[in-house]
Amino acid sequence: MLIGVTRQPTEVEIACDESGSDGENLTGGNTDVFAHGSVDVPVASAAAAIQEIRDRIRSPAEEYKANHLLREKHRAVLEWLLAPAGPLHGHAYVHLTEKTFFMVERVVDLLLGDPAGAGPLFRAGADAFGAERWKEFLAAANALLRVRGDAGADPRAPVDAFFRAVDTLARETPGPLGQDAADVLKLLGGARSRAEEHRARLLAAPALIPVLNPLLPAIVRTAAYWRAGGQAVVLVHDRQNMLTEERIEWLKETARIGGLRLVVARDDARIQLADFLAGIARSIASHELNGRGDATLTALLRPYVDTGSVWGDERSRGRLFATAPD
Repeated sequence: MLIGVTRQPTEVEIACDESGSDGENLTGGNTDVFAHGSVDVPVASAAAAIQEIRDRIRSPAEEYKANHLLREKHRAVLEWLLAPAGPLHGHAYVHLTEKTFFMVERVVDLLLGDPAGAGPLFRAGADAFGAERWKEFLAAANALLRVRGDAGADPRAPVDAFFRAVDTLARETPGPLGQDAADVLKLLGGARSRAEEHRARLLAAPALIPVLNPLLPAIVRTAAYWRAGGQAVVLVHDRQNMLTEERIEWLKETARIGGLRLVVARDDARIQLADFLAGIARSIASHELNGRGDATLTALLRPYVDTGSVWGDERSRGRLFATAPD
């Protein structure tokens, strides 16, 4: 034993990529789930796995994406990739975000200072208030929180629209499923000044960390997972416009990582694996969310999924997560 020498934690380099990014458009985008995948696989092993996938699929495409693996004719390759004997098991992790729930959580937290009310309001949703009214509320909440508004529009318009939507829901009789939600709506209805302050701040100077973008909190959660064993973590991430120098510095401090390096996915086989995992997870989770889940694929994905993912739908949560989210 060396006296006076502090042993440094082992440093691990984690490769990351995402799938399902629609920026701040969480209610009208192309996807309803955002997934952030990460892998702890040596470069040589990742390259061998990518080559194995190429040899099995035999597509002429220069760059393979998750969609190649999600085709029915390549089902056996997909199952091999996720299976316990595959190259990812025990060396990969995916954080899921159900976009609509994430947005409801953000607006409740912003206006009430506590996200706890998001659960009752979200669970009541369309069943308690009607599909059209709920859709209007979600769209109004999205517009209130997003940085970019319509050019030339009245800056007060998002605030007015949101509180009209809140008032419309509050006038409904929500029934037994929605009584707690009605209490949350009452509190939201009294939070207009906070909403106006938020819009004023956005007009004055957009925040460094956008309220609605799920990528940054997913990276923080990812770093926490890989740090749990006492390792010092450095992230290698596919290039993303959201990851500016200023936000990378914020992530280094907030997520307590040794660094975050941006690379082109095709130049790093590890990131290609993370891209596969993110895209596959997003697709499987979205199918479960919409009642079209594949029991075999969901079971294969389950060991990789962060139990603390941002997920509000109780039915699909019970299928996707090994245990209840903490």
